[in-house]
Parts: sequence; C-alpha cells; structure tokens
Amino acid sequence: MTWTSPRPERLVPPPSGDERTQLEAWLDHHRQTLLVKCAGLTPEQLAARSVPPSTMSLLGLLRHMADVERSWFRRRIAGQDLPFLYSDVVDNPDGDFDDASPATAEADWDIFLNEVELARQTAEGRSLEDTFFHRQHEQEMDVRWVYLHMIEEYARHNGHADLLRERIDGVTGS
Repeated sequence: MTWTSPRPERLVPPPSGDERTQLEAWLDHHRQTLLVKCAGLTPEQLAARSVPPSTMSLLGLLRHMADVERSWFRRRIAGQDLPFLYSDVVDNPDGDFDDASPATAEADWDIFLNEVELARQTAEGRSLEDTFFHRQHEQEMDVRWVYLHMIEEYARHNGHADLLRERIDGVTGS
C-alpha cells in the first residue's frame, strides 16, 4: 500500500485572547493549513513541480518550512548550532525545493512535524520580549517578531500551496 499524506485536524483560532494565545493559535492554524493542502496526496503528487523553471512543489514547501521552523526557533531563539536540513547556503541554497523527491516524502513529512514540535518546545516558557542577536541582520530581535514573521511566512507559502494543490487535483478551499 502506498503512503498518502494524512489529513490533520485544523483548529480555528479563538476570536479573543491574550497576545501569546493568539500568536500561538494563528501560527498553529497556518502550520495545519499547509498540512491540509498536502493531505491525501501520494509522494509523487506532493513532489509535482509547479511550472518550469520553478522547482516549487508542496513537498518542497513542507521541507522549506521545516528548515524555517528550525532556523528561527532552534538556531536563533535557542542559539543551537544546527545545520540546515535540506540546503547548503553556499553549494545548494535551494535544496529544500530542488532536491524534493517522492522517495523521501513520508520522512520529510515526519521531519516537518518534529521540527514544529521542537519549535513549540523551544518557545515554551520564553517571554515574547526575550531577545536574541541575529548575526545576519546584525540586530537584536524578540520572540514576538519571530511569531509574527512565521505567521507571515506560512500565509505567503499557503497561497502558493493553494495554487499547487489546485493544479494537482483541482482541490481548492481555505
């Protein structure tokens, strides 16, 4: 039996609440939205590319967001010295998209889920005002900024995912 991507439960963010509750709920909603866009597809469908010359695919988006989760939460907020999962800034900067393969789809799905869980654990107990120094931008940034950026990053890529999914099997929706 061929693996197909599972359908996650997507929670609706609460209509009111404190800032932390809202930020976490909206980030989780966008994480789950990406998984919903990928749900029920075979590895080959997940790896299907958009339109040449683009190498964008749903699987590439999933891999990209796993690296983004790792980078912002574990590498930057927690200061962990971790390599990128799928790319090399010098030799293969777009490896998350370029190297997406049906052969690794199930493993990549699990890696994404694991990075999301590790990101949650990293943020737990940290204040939104906690800061870290971003070497590339050469400035202090706070945890609040990371939440807002992650929501924006997912929202943008979920728009890409809408189009990719519609191209694969005609499924549309929020």
